[in-house]
Amino acid sequence: MSDQKRLFLLDAYALIFRGYYALIKNPRINSKGMDTSAIMGFMNSLFDVIRREKPDHLAVCFDKDGSTERTELFPEYKANRDETPDAIRIAIPYIQKILKAMHIPVVEVSGLEADDIIGTLAKQAEKEGYKVFMVTPDKDFGQLVSENIFMYRPSRMGNGIEIWGIPEVQKRFGVERPEQVIDYLGMMGDASDNIPGLPGVGEKTAKKFIAEFGSMEDLLKNTDQL
Repeated sequence: MSDQKRLFLLDAYALIFRGYYALIKNPRINSKGMDTSAIMGFMNSLFDVIRREKPDHLAVCFDKDGSTERTELFPEYKANRDETPDAIRIAIPYIQKILKAMHIPVVEVSGLEADDIIGTLAKQAEKEGYKVFMVTPDKDFGQLVSENIFMYRPSRMGNGIEIWGIPEVQKRFGVERPEQVIDYLGMMGDASDNIPGLPGVGEKTAKKFIAEFGSMEDLLKNTDQL
């Protein structure tokens, strides 16, 4: 059995939103009239990871003040998103208090998203010999997968958990290397983040371009072949 230490990094907001909307048709209201769906949904995900995996180390990463760098580069970044539901906004301090009471590290850095924090910590931990699991349903994390960094996609709607290593990322995105997920998503764009892609390019065409050109840069250098 491997003695390699395992670090689990949870993408807080992705799991909180997911938990909240999973209960949207049957919200959990406490005796004071507070909607606790976001708290319950997130804590269920957290306890499931702890029970299943018994991590050596675990931390929960939060966005704080949005991504300053991304909005400076592209002011329309996430401009299409609705306001965060009050039930989620109110739940955040409670979730953080629970985590601190459990002595689980809460990591947040002003001007950074949880994605940035998780990516940085994952790469640092890998260098120090850890096996890292990024607990998130967010496909963007596929670009960070390596021999010792995995996506851990929590169970939902009765489906089991999914752990994505390099083979799973290759199959899902049609890439040779996980870092090509950046190019794949760049070609398609991301409607949820209000990021435009190449005109008329969807999943099938993006996979075709990745297979033919390998990267966005090489595609743009060879537009005469299109």
